[in-house]
Amino acid sequence: MTSPSDILRTKLNLETAQLQWSELERHFARGSVIKVAIGTDLIDAALHIAENNAATVQGWLADATIARAEMSDAEDWHARQPHFWVVVVAPWVLVQEVVKQLEP
Repeated sequence: MTSPSDILRTKLNLETAQLQWSELERHFARGSVIKVAIGTDLIDAALHIAENNAATVQGWLADATIARAEMSDAEDWHARQPHFWVVVVAPWVLVQEVVKQLEP
């Protein structure tokens, strides 16, 4: 049987997109961008936020696994113009920088 969490995880996964920083600037200006640390499952983070799993989210905030994007982040992203994986969990826009793999 499929649980409500499984259904939500699938929905979030289907709503994930790759965007450039220029497409995220307006969300940053509204204070709604949450950065997700590289190596953390973006969909897992979105699921915990959507389900209001406060203990997990507070732990991630405490250890900077997730954090509100700051002006220094925006300045860095503006200078480098990276791409991001993005998923919306209203009112938040969760972003995770795409890491380019080095070819052997």
